[in-house]
Amino acid sequence: MTPAPVKPEITLDDLNKVDIRVGTIRSVEDVPGADKLVMLRVSFGDRERVIVSGMKQERPNPKEIEGRQALFVVNLAPRRMKGVLSEGMVFDIGYADGVVPVLAVPEAPVPEGSRAG
Repeated sequence: MTPAPVKPEITLDDLNKVDIRVGTIRSVEDVPGADKLVMLRVSFGDRERVIVSGMKQERPNPKEIEGRQALFVVNLAPRRMKGVLSEGMVFDIGYADGVVPVLAVPEAPVPEGSRAG
């Protein structure tokens, strides 16, 4: 594997704008009419969000991640995907490098909503 190129340099102020939090994936559902999309219902402690992800064809059974904690970007502008409003983005590892993606996860369980960085 050849890693993807390093993205353009950013400032610490740019990085501090990204809100990355730990959420627990409560459910995984197919998005009707979508070949690649699934809808994740994710708990962040004080709230639950719907996050749409293109992982349907990356895993034999996307439901296997139910109950798992992962990292999510929670301050992206909401975006409608195949009729479903997505309120964030799951952090995964490998997609840009052509590797079957895996979740970015905390090394041990932490409270839902905990911030990265």
